[in-house]
Amino acid sequence: MKKDFSTKESIVLQLEVAEDSFSFSTNLASALSKAELELLEIEGQQVENEESLKKVTANCDKTDYILAASSGALCGIFDIFLVGKPGESKLGKMTDTWVEERVKNFAKLCGGGKECDGSVSEAKKFLERKFKIPYDQTGAGDAGSEIFRLNTKNHHFKSLGHNPTLLGLFFSILDQFCNTSHFVANGELISLKDAKSGWELQGNTVPAKLFCGFVNWFGHMISDMSGSSGGNGRGMGIPSPFMCWTNDIIALKETREIPTTDFDRALNDMAEKIYVEGYDARFQATQAIPVFVNEMIVRTLYSVRRMFCYFGDKGIEKFSFKDMWNSCEPFKNATVKRMLTVAHGTFCLIDMGDATIRGFICGGGAFNPQEFVMRLNLVGVGRFTISLYSEAINVKKRGNVEYEAYLLERKKSVLEDYIQGLKEMAAVYDDQMLLTFIDDLKTSKAYKSAFEKSVNLAEKRCVPISKRLIDKRDIDAYFNGEGI
Repeated sequence: MKKDFSTKESIVLQLEVAEDSFSFSTNLASALSKAELELLEIEGQQVENEESLKKVTANCDKTDYILAASSGALCGIFDIFLVGKPGESKLGKMTDTWVEERVKNFAKLCGGGKECDGSVSEAKKFLERKFKIPYDQTGAGDAGSEIFRLNTKNHHFKSLGHNPTLLGLFFSILDQFCNTSHFVANGELISLKDAKSGWELQGNTVPAKLFCGFVNWFGHMISDMSGSSGGNGRGMGIPSPFMCWTNDIIALKETREIPTTDFDRALNDMAEKIYVEGYDARFQATQAIPVFVNEMIVRTLYSVRRMFCYFGDKGIEKFSFKDMWNSCEPFKNATVKRMLTVAHGTFCLIDMGDATIRGFICGGGAFNPQEFVMRLNLVGVGRFTISLYSEAINVKKRGNVEYEAYLLERKKSVLEDYIQGLKEMAAVYDDQMLLTFIDDLKTSKAYKSAFEKSVNLAEKRCVPISKRLIDKRDIDAYFNGEGI
């Protein structure tokens, strides 16, 4: 018999043959059921993926962008006319008064008497007595003051222990342990030994001394927030954290024996001049007011607008506080973050434009960087930077989610093809009725019916026409070895 090899793809199933029967060990129905369950699981993952994609995708319309930009512009104008620069700030006076009240409240909390109620100077004196430190020098003698330029106006800035930073805390505790005083002058880190006569840090153990050192640092910082007790007028408060990093750079370089550059010293000198002009932590807090107002306006506008949309769609009769909150909560979704980026970006654009113009005006046509920095709202710049970082994180997350959605779609497509193939195979092998021709041949002489079933089965199995046994004569010839 001539062999016929087909190049078509085929599937080999395990076939068990008995004396008068055969069976397939592969269960197509079971494989199909398992594949369909896996398909349902992938579809569930796709639903979760879509929800994740919504959370990292901004859904702002034209109105959202207009409202956000308007809020930023309004608060930018607010900053220009009400915050301005140190010494000219209308809001700054209110902030100074608020800080003085907080200093008096802290003094009373720490055991201060009635004298702390009326005068902030008395409250500061009480706190300075209670939280003593060895590095509170306002000068180093006439010669030292001339060399180091250390005086009552700049000693809070130059003294590292008065800086509200982690490095400031470190040097404060170091000075209290060693009875020293570290400050930055002329681009160098200066250390005074035996800074205070008879000084001894409280505490009998190292952990106790560390705790007392921290408490002294914190309490003394509060006392100096509105200036020293002996200061006149507004006083010189603690420096802005954003300006203290110029001291930190020099201190770190000196401790690591890295030479300081002219740029480091110029930057530090400019920061000191800005501080002397009144740019301290109180003014930094004043700058935070329009930034905070901008933040609240945008979040409120977002919530109110979404709340009206919710009631417009659902109606009061279908009100659900949980559903309403999910539709208008202004904190975790990408849409409100995008609106905040636009609002703070607009605020910084207006504020930076004003600072640049004032810098040129103050410089008489030449750019004055000191005037520019004093008018630049660093809190707003910092908040805008945070918004940009959040946007970058969302872009990265969205890329990951979209790639996961692509993989899930590919898996689904492959699985659907696999399921379709299983269904087609099941249809091909759905031949239980046709296989009864074996019983017909064994128990009956109705050869015609048996031959018809055999022919139909051969057609289903895709047997070549030349190999099919059509009638009884073909059967007899085949089994007699005569071929077909």
